[in-house]
Amino acid sequence: MIDSRLNTFLVLYETMNYRKAAEKLHITQPAVTQHIKHLEKEYSCRLFEYNGRSLKRTKAAEIMKQYTEKAVYQEKKMRQALKSDSGFHLKIGATKTIGEYMLSDCVNRFLEDSRNTLSIEVGNTAEMLALLDDGKLDFTIIEGFFPKNDYGHKLFRKEKFAGICSREHPFAGRTVDLGMIFSEHLICRELHSGTRAVLEQVLNEENHRIEDFAHVTNIGNFGLLTSLVASGTGISFAYEAVYRGHPELASFTVKGWRIVHELNYVFLKDTDAASLVEVFDSCR
Repeated sequence: MIDSRLNTFLVLYETMNYRKAAEKLHITQPAVTQHIKHLEKEYSCRLFEYNGRSLKRTKAAEIMKQYTEKAVYQEKKMRQALKSDSGFHLKIGATKTIGEYMLSDCVNRFLEDSRNTLSIEVGNTAEMLALLDDGKLDFTIIEGFFPKNDYGHKLFRKEKFAGICSREHPFAGRTVDLGMIFSEHLICRELHSGTRAVLEQVLNEENHRIEDFAHVTNIGNFGLLTSLVASGTGISFAYEAVYRGHPELASFTVKGWRIVHELNYVFLKDTDAASLVEVFDSCR
């Protein structure tokens, strides 16, 4: 059984505020302080220090978090396994493109076994990694960039990335010069989106930025984004799975761009999450 004081540590690490940690844990603020002091004495290290009025994490806290979150996750999976001797019970995350356009077949096959249960969180890359770090997901599937040295990972698939526009747009079905796209209205995914990060990286390699477009509109919802592009309001950039699912859209290529991007399963290292990824991936 995981020491409850380690859970207190994880909540304080997340909130960086003793009062907020106490409220979240439904205990008193002195109890939070006592738990942290006990851990500092037990492990002979300082976990948090004040710099003026700001609470700061120490290097020891960074190390403790790395190991504690894995222990908490492993105990949670053990409890689930002891409650049931059959079926798999997964909590997974996915970034928006993957969640909306690439998972349905796999999910359907996984759920063909009535003993299996599944919950799926969909959000941007930063949100999914935060949930993973907090032990709220078994694994996540992301299109964006992530620190590969910090996580376990496995390739989900590779996907073509290209421009999209309405079927009546002059770009439809064409290869266009880079300079031509900047006079367009760009309908772009929101900050921290994996799709946006890919576009930003490609533009950076050409010494350009998203702000170089004549007009930029940021949209966090794919339904609205594809509707605006289909109506001719602007152009966008997306994975092939997005425009393949919308016959009212056409694709175009920027000369010199041949972009195929990795989509990855991401999970905590040194846990049994890797085996759960294999179970889910076998349903593809």
